[in-house]
Amino acid sequence: MRSNSPVRQASLAHQSIRNAEFFAPQPTATEDLPDPEPIVRNLAFGVLEVLAGVRESEQLARWMSEDAYRALLVRANLSTRARSARGIPAVRPIHTVLRIRHTAPADGVVESVVIVAGPARTRAIAIRLEGMDHRWRATSLALL
Repeated sequence: MRSNSPVRQASLAHQSIRNAEFFAPQPTATEDLPDPEPIVRNLAFGVLEVLAGVRESEQLARWMSEDAYRALLVRANLSTRARSARGIPAVRPIHTVLRIRHTAPADGVVESVVIVAGPARTRAIAIRLEGMDHRWRATSLALL
């Protein structure tokens, strides 16, 4: 018969935490990840298309953390309401990448800025990628 001593309960709790950590997203070193530039470029265009109302945000969900995805949803909803209030239809944006800059503040982390020129203005998109489970995921995204 097993006892429910405090030591046994603590051991079971520790084992449960280790199991949860095992199945949680695992950080990946930069050397084990692909080149981040294509992901940064495509994510920047995808975000601009979501905000323009011509791409579903769900198409970007797998490349973003939950917090970054929620922030994108809020911004996309605001853009949709603004277009609706002014009676402006959704139109696919035409942008040109002027420059992409990367920095690596830590192993498995890349912070990038994509400068894109559109017909009306030039914008900057800041993206933080973190290596998780052998692929890049955007954990932070800001459209300036």
